[in-house]
Amino acid sequence: MLETVAWIVLMMLSVAIVLCFIRMIKGPSMFDRIVALDLLGITMIGFVGMIMIIQNTLVYVEVVLVLGILAFVGTIALSKYMEGGVVIDRDSD
Repeated sequence: MLETVAWIVLMMLSVAIVLCFIRMIKGPSMFDRIVALDLLGITMIGFVGMIMIIQNTLVYVEVVLVLGILAFVGTIALSKYMEGGVVIDRDSD
């Protein structure tokens, strides 16, 4: 029963990844694309987590951590850049 539900959730996450990718390409504004990229990263974390549940292993824990860090840092950097600020603030005192 759990395996069937896990496969159904995996298919739903696959559809969500495709829809996020379409929104990331087609988005009306750059801010919508940034949000879609962040949502794509979060959905990929869920996808890898479901694969871990189906395979009954902890091998991909590092992959989940790296995806989370990259999604967070990428969203912050792109948002700061689009806001018009400097991504890395360097003081030249």
